[in-house]
Amino acid sequence: MPMSQRDENREIYQRFAGNPILRAADFPSSVNAVFNPGATEVNGRTLLLLRVEHRSGLSSLVVATSDNGLTGWEIDQTRGLQPRSDVDEERWGIEDPRITRIGDDYYVVYVGFSAYGPLVSLAKTKDFEHWERCGVLLPPEDKDAALFPTIFNGRWGLIHRPVPAMSGLGKHMWLSFSPDLRHWGETRVLLEARLGGYWDANKIGLGPPPILTKDGWLLCYHGVRETASGSLYRLGLALLDRDDPSKVLARSNDWVFGPREPYEQSGDVPGVVFPCGWILRDDGDTLHLYYGAADSVVCVAETSLARLLDHLKAEPSGLGLN
Repeated sequence: MPMSQRDENREIYQRFAGNPILRAADFPSSVNAVFNPGATEVNGRTLLLLRVEHRSGLSSLVVATSDNGLTGWEIDQTRGLQPRSDVDEERWGIEDPRITRIGDDYYVVYVGFSAYGPLVSLAKTKDFEHWERCGVLLPPEDKDAALFPTIFNGRWGLIHRPVPAMSGLGKHMWLSFSPDLRHWGETRVLLEARLGGYWDANKIGLGPPPILTKDGWLLCYHGVRETASGSLYRLGLALLDRDDPSKVLARSNDWVFGPREPYEQSGDVPGVVFPCGWILRDDGDTLHLYYGAADSVVCVAETSLARLLDHLKAEPSGLGLN
């Protein structure tokens, strides 16, 4: 049933009417699913680095480009990143890229599905065709990672989500620093998964890379709620201090985007919206969020940066509820 105009006005994100924008059927070869894209702009065009799950079950990263970021997508299977089957770190594929641009270089943090569990790896490129693999940043089990696009007192900053060895401890978002992208330390919990009945209880993880705003670093993160019918992935917001990203300024109590449409409720993993990329457009306010739906297709939703910041300012931070 269509939403009323009043309900539409309550929604912070507006789904593109042409969703899904990319499906497995759009590929010239047979693939199982396409989802969880990283996003950036290259030479004035929107570029998505798609997670493509092949019928083998393993994933690779493939490029799709568009003039307007909504329609007319061109898939280029000669560009992207293929897993290295000859190394343990990528034996079972590569997944869920987050793209951070610094100067002319694009730093892609991705999940390597190793023989010992998921881990955080990094590759660098200027054109998404020629790649410099920088290796493993953090060992298993760790994922949902992205770099900040700036340096803090000579150190790179990385948000990531390790999994504790002991069950029942919760899966939280962490922050680590490095002088050289190889040696990581000063590690601390950044955002805790809440407890009890909250939408983001017990397990959370970063969505797209942080965006610097006039109020600080804006984060979009996912929370996972276990239900009788399976896991339910929704999105929330947080704000970090621009000079000290370990300082959380605000956090939404309520989720702001969740699975609702048929293409989000039906697929390989129903009830999932999972963004790995967003792009702030030239007007400095329009924000396109690119996400995987039901681990099967790629979709986009639009919002206003000002509206996201106003939402965080209007809500209690929720910091005392962790």
